[in-house]
Amino acid sequence: MAADPILLVGAGVLGLCFGSFLNVCILRLAKEDKKQRSLFHPPSTCPRCGRRIEWRDNIPIVSWLVLHGRCRACGQPISLQYPVIEAVVGVLWIVAMLAYGPTARFLAAALLGTILLGIAVTDARHYLIPDEYNWAGLLIGLGLSLTAGVPGFIDKVLGAAVGFALLYTVGLVGEWVFKEEAMGGGDVKMMAMVGAFVGWKGVLLTVFAASAFGSLVYVPLLLLRRRKRHVPFGVFLAMGATVVFVFGDAIIDWYVRFLRAG
Repeated sequence: MAADPILLVGAGVLGLCFGSFLNVCILRLAKEDKKQRSLFHPPSTCPRCGRRIEWRDNIPIVSWLVLHGRCRACGQPISLQYPVIEAVVGVLWIVAMLAYGPTARFLAAALLGTILLGIAVTDARHYLIPDEYNWAGLLIGLGLSLTAGVPGFIDKVLGAAVGFALLYTVGLVGEWVFKEEAMGGGDVKMMAMVGAFVGWKGVLLTVFAASAFGSLVYVPLLLLRRRKRHVPFGVFLAMGATVVFVFGDAIIDWYVRFLRAG
């Protein structure tokens, strides 16, 4: 879908801003100390020298490039994560605008993609999916579903319920079979959030896709005897949810036609 250049620029700028905020989320939400988990206080500071970062040094991507990736105060390196996350989210928002135009679908794609990226990075690093991602995403997904009227809202509420119940049941069965926790609470709540965007059919497809992606990574590790005790399943759920949001309807339609043909 063609989009006005002004809309693309606007989407890109918004994406950069959300990417900058996502960096804060990734950095702070994984901390155990609740006082350090605040996303708004204290203001951003250099992790090396502790000096507060001025607004001119907090412009997405630009400031990092101008400062050559170093703190203005102490000269110590600033992680490459910051501009990379900002750039990825910026591109994500532009692509969403190109694909869906200035619609509720665009907003859903951009916000869900941003949240899924935050979940994937945090879970890969800390084996943790903070509730803040899930509850915020759940509210956003259900709120945007209202644009499709009552049927759309009911479908997304059902999707959230099925997502939660499905992963909760899988966790209970896995714990009974393996005698240890098989599914983290964050994964369960994450699927409720995903269901609010993709509906109950999308939930089933997301779990199937996530299992397939996880198998592609995990089975080779088993064969190489490099099995990890914990698997960041949220990473694979995020991958599956992305595929389903973009291609889910087409995949489901193809499957239905396949069953009828058979």
